[in-house]
Amino acid sequence: MLGIDLGKNSCSLVGFDAAGVVVLRRRARRETVVGLTAKLPACVVAMEACCGAHHLGQLLVAQGHTVRLMSPEYVRPYVKAQKNDDRDAEAIAEAATRPTMRFVPLKEQEQLDMQSLHRVRSRLVGMRTMLMNQLRAILLERGLTFPQGRRKFEMAIGALMQNPEAQIGPRIRSLIGEVRDEWTDLDRRIAALDREFVEHARADEAARRLMSIPGIGTMTATALRAAVDDGSTFTRARDLAAWLGLVPRQHTTGGKPKLLGISKRGNSYLRGLFIHGARAALPSMAKAEDATGRWLRGLLARAHYNAVVVALAAKLARIAWATLRKGVSFERQPEPAHA
Repeated sequence: MLGIDLGKNSCSLVGFDAAGVVVLRRRARRETVVGLTAKLPACVVAMEACCGAHHLGQLLVAQGHTVRLMSPEYVRPYVKAQKNDDRDAEAIAEAATRPTMRFVPLKEQEQLDMQSLHRVRSRLVGMRTMLMNQLRAILLERGLTFPQGRRKFEMAIGALMQNPEAQIGPRIRSLIGEVRDEWTDLDRRIAALDREFVEHARADEAARRLMSIPGIGTMTATALRAAVDDGSTFTRARDLAAWLGLVPRQHTTGGKPKLLGISKRGNSYLRGLFIHGARAALPSMAKAEDATGRWLRGLLARAHYNAVVVALAAKLARIAWATLRKGVSFERQPEPAHA
């Protein structure tokens, strides 16, 4: 068992023998780790699932090693005494020997590429929102308020810039034009990424099956495929919903169960996509004459609307897992007519 604590420039390596005795301690630069492991016999290499771990893991697999990636939060309890890089590497190796440890599957380069595109788009959307908020604040200081919504605000800004009688100084008018140009450029870049997601989803059979589910579009389908591939990491559908943080957080002691708000664990970006999709699909799904529609109407009668949205998001995640694992598209099953 070889544990590697990855760093930006240097890495710490600790090796265990079959009895769990430390037989190797080494520090190496990141680019020399592959050369060092090439000299070792085939073994299990454990690392934390962090930036660069998937790329290095693929290189180690090509050398004949077995790679196990773990979430850093699962490694932390195995760190002994003072924390340093050698102790971290030792904790990684020890954690990987536990039979109940949960491992992160290695991602292919295509999955990493798609995740990178989603992260860039998320950053661009955040920058656009920041520009809009700043522009609203600038105009509010001059007594100008605008309705909510990006499109309404965009149209109002266009009308304002074309109105020569607006009570705005020439310097602020030019500043608004500069901010608006930045906004337009961000719209163009976001739209280009959206078109790329659509093309990828059309070319991927599993993504097309996912998009047959209400509330799941190209964004959610491509992001889910990039994160979990075919869903084989999860034994049951509820495991995917739990990984997305869409299930209640539990604090049970003394045999008395206590359920709190959703756990918000796992992939926050995917969780947000599922919740937004559920919010968009809820009105139409609640009207459907099927088991899901009846279930949603019952929830709406006794629970807060946001709680129903999250419950539907968890159900959509379960359906998505079944769609990936069984290789079938989603089809609504209407309720049988009563005699």
